[in-house]
Amino acid sequence: MEGRVVYVECPRDAWQGLAHVIPTAEKVTFLRELLKAGFDHLDLASFVSPKWVPQMADSEEVLKLLPPPDGRDYLAIVANERGMERALAAVNLTSVGYPFSISETFQQKNTRRSVEDSWPLVERMLELARSGGLELVVYVSMGFGNPYGDPWSAEMVVDFVGRLRALGVRRIAVADTYGVADAERIHAVLAAVTAAHGAADLGAHLHSRRDPAEVRAKVDAVLDAGVRWLEGALAGVGGCPFAGDELVGNLPTEVVLPHLEERGFSSGMRLAELDRLAAAADRLRSDPTA
Repeated sequence: MEGRVVYVECPRDAWQGLAHVIPTAEKVTFLRELLKAGFDHLDLASFVSPKWVPQMADSEEVLKLLPPPDGRDYLAIVANERGMERALAAVNLTSVGYPFSISETFQQKNTRRSVEDSWPLVERMLELARSGGLELVVYVSMGFGNPYGDPWSAEMVVDFVGRLRALGVRRIAVADTYGVADAERIHAVLAAVTAAHGAADLGAHLHSRRDPAEVRAKVDAVLDAGVRWLEGALAGVGGCPFAGDELVGNLPTEVVLPHLEERGFSSGMRLAELDRLAAAADRLRSDPTA
């Protein structure tokens, strides 16, 4: 084996844009199954307004019903200080994630705040997270381009990550929020970032169509750039409800993890469980009233 890859399973990203609300008990049952199968990094909650993301209104209750993390990472997304306050009061949480877009248009859509006004917020949230014993993860949204015509370049991503590092943000994931990047661009951007700032604590959160060849090519692009932190969701469920992309899905975990093993990287998960868990994820995606 070449080494260990940090793999983050993202049921929160899978669920947040669904039209129907999954009952709390069903979410908890599914998350417990993930833990039993060896998933130790879960993006599972979101402390944002239920008006905008009603699917995540029960995040506190979901966390309360899970076993203590005991060395695992339970992450929730926050978009402002109010969300951070909820995160600090929640039980079992270990990390908070802040989506910070290079694209001005998307930052306004996603957080109702400009890019420039978001920098002081990141500083404040970093302070609050540290004081509450949480880790702050920043997701560089639209990190591989955007559909709005906003300025973008690999150099902008390098500078953005550098500024976050200078603030003291340790964990940073570059996100293809809209699924616009092919494997070549993914590799070029991540290679530029790792050349400037190193690959430690650098991740890739990619969206993709569910074509296995496309998915494997994107995973290869990440690995070949030296990045060892990937994110996805079983059955490829998900996408950002504010991106307007008709929910271009996450990288399907059941395709990614076997490919990582073929490349010589261990994820620590039980691969024999993937088909069953992917089927369960697919059932949760389906609206039972439809």
